[in-house]
Parts: sequence; structure tokens; C-alpha cells
Amino acid sequence: MIKGTPELIADRRETIINACEQLYATMPFREITLKEIGALVPFSRPTIYNYFQTKEEIFLALFTREYDRWNADLDALLQENRALSKPQLAGKIAETLTKRPQLLRLLAMNNFDMEANSRPELLTAFKTSYGRSLSLVQRLLRKFCPALSDAEVQTVLYVFFPFMFGIYPYTAVTDKQKEAMKQAGVDFAYASVYELVYNCLIRLIGESA
Repeated sequence: MIKGTPELIADRRETIINACEQLYATMPFREITLKEIGALVPFSRPTIYNYFQTKEEIFLALFTREYDRWNADLDALLQENRALSKPQLAGKIAETLTKRPQLLRLLAMNNFDMEANSRPELLTAFKTSYGRSLSLVQRLLRKFCPALSDAEVQTVLYVFFPFMFGIYPYTAVTDKQKEAMKQAGVDFAYASVYELVYNCLIRLIGESA
């Protein structure tokens, strides 16, 4: 059992997650180690093991926090709007994901390894946040697109959430990748996060008001 007040425990967890986030801003997942994360926290590296047993668990906690932040945006969209046309809804959801580049980057990772190397309680917390995202998007569709049938709403969810895994690779293209595609003769159409999300959703829910 972790010793300390709930406030201290929560603060240290956030400190560890923040250190991971700081490293992830400039380094790929594979190069980040617990040693490097430990170098950024104001307590001893062994203390990290009281909260997280693997690097994957820390990343899963960061992933959970990103879903929670997106959920807050989706919930605000649900609560603050009485009516939205389909194009307006698609645009506003696109705006929420434009604000969440880190969520999109994490989605593009190998989530199987991350989940496989995390304890069940942390995986459950992650799935709870992910499940809330599904629920909120479903509620948005039911509120603002009432003409959609239950089957059509489920189709939107089944298509859109897997689609999100590919947004980051298509929008965060490096100069090296651009040059390689140019040399390969690949006619690649570059698009923003907003454009990809909006165009996907508007095709799923329709363009009518």
C-alpha cells in the first residue's frame, strides 16, 4: 500500500505523468526510460515504483488523462449547445481533436504492448475513460442528429473511433517522409486534423441540417 495522504499520492502521480509528458514532447516512446523519467521528478527513482511498475503504466496513465481532457471538451459541447446542424457538430468535434495532438499521437502508438504491460486496475481506469468518450460521442449524435437510427449511430462509432488511430500519422508528416514520398512519386494530399475529422464525420452523419 502506498503511504501518504490522498493529496500527496495524487500529486506524486501527476508529477510522474508530467515528467513522462515532458519527455514525450521531444522523444519517441521507445527511447524514454524510467531512469530518464526519474531524473525529472523531485523524489528518488525507486519511489516511482510505488505508483507505476513499468514505463507502459505511466504512458497508459498519460493516455487516460488525455481521454479525460477530451471528455471534458465533449461534455462542454453537449451541455453548452441547445441545437447544432450536422456540419456544425462535425466542425465542433473536429475542433476538440485539433486541441488534442498528444491524444492523437498516443492513439497512433502500439497500444497492445502498452496495455499488456500494465496492471488490471490501471487498464480498467483507462478503459473507463475511453468508454466515456464513446458514450459522450453517442450522446452528441443522439442529441444533435435525432434522425439517425440506433444502427446508424453505432456505425458512426464503429467507423470513427478506429479512424482516430490514423489521424496523427496523416497530419504529422515529417520533412523526411515528405521527401521520400516525393521521390517515390506518391501524390499525397496533406490535410489538417480539422479537415480529416470534419470530412470523416460529415460523410458518416450527412451534410443536411
